[in-house]
Amino acid sequence: MPLTELQVQDVLRTVIDLNTGKDFVSSKSVRQITINDNHVAIDIVLDYPANSILNDLRTQIIAALKTLPDVGNVSVGITSRIVSHRVQPGVQLIPNVKNIIAVASGKGGVGKSTTAVNLALALAEEGARVGILDADIYGPSQPHMLGIHGKPESTDGKTMTPLEHYGVQAMSIGFLIDMDTPMVWRGPMVVGAMEQLLRDTRWQDLDYLIVDLPPGTGDIQLTLSQKVPVTGAIIVTTPQDIALLDARKGLKMFEKVNIPILGIVENMSTHICSQCGHEEHIFGSGGAAKMCADYDTELLGSLPLDIRIREETDSGRPTVVADPSGQIAGIYKSIARRAAVKVAALGRDHSSKFPNIVIEKT
Repeated sequence: MPLTELQVQDVLRTVIDLNTGKDFVSSKSVRQITINDNHVAIDIVLDYPANSILNDLRTQIIAALKTLPDVGNVSVGITSRIVSHRVQPGVQLIPNVKNIIAVASGKGGVGKSTTAVNLALALAEEGARVGILDADIYGPSQPHMLGIHGKPESTDGKTMTPLEHYGVQAMSIGFLIDMDTPMVWRGPMVVGAMEQLLRDTRWQDLDYLIVDLPPGTGDIQLTLSQKVPVTGAIIVTTPQDIALLDARKGLKMFEKVNIPILGIVENMSTHICSQCGHEEHIFGSGGAAKMCADYDTELLGSLPLDIRIREETDSGRPTVVADPSGQIAGIYKSIARRAAVKVAALGRDHSSKFPNIVIEKT
């Protein structure tokens, strides 16, 4: 008996994408089903990048479709397409940037910049076009973490071309000054510098721009929430009570300005002794999970306190590129996919589809 498209759809409704929790039909990921002599070809388009798990998804779908009676060969093509999502109303969009993700923390020393750079690299590894803006004017660290040396070029004297390494576009005040020179600037100058770095950079067709914010809830964060089109924010903390107190303040700040919280990343969650293998929660445990429950948000992932993360980042080769198939890189990639799925679930930006209306006197 010849197969029908309806039979194929019924099977696909039973296959759950573990990244989204939805089946491939209801999520509208199935774009085309072709049946020829009971051979089935399916095109699936994901709304998040997922290079490292494409084979797993393909195997899962093929196994389900093979249960159909008399089915022949089954081929599944999977691609990703990232679209723009809604931001704060009245904020000017950034050309060639679809989504901006702010990475923030309430206090310093929790590994926020390390998380931001590995998140950017993980999204790039998963197949997205990614940039990172180092918004910490007083203490720029991304040039060192990415191992980038040199200054951005300007062809028109007004805008700058971002530097690029490991497939990630980057901009930082650290590219423009001597790294040993302290930035003795007052708040308005710092805010102006951050805005210029963001808007005067010729970003090139980015799916995601990661903004590595300075710690705290000061001028930079307030400007970001009022003038920068932010799609969502990620809060980085450790399990320590003091860090969690400040992380809650950062989360509340984004809530007050109507910027969605994509989730929380718990850094230094556990330590495993390199000599004996003993695991210990030296900064406490369960704090980030409780914070997520209190604020109805998601724990995107937990990272260990591991000397390799520090060594690799200090060397200019962060973990995701230094050991791409390793366990820790896998955690970063999982966090990146979860964040991208959370972005994809937000309302889409349709502003580009509306025509400009011009009223002229006649």
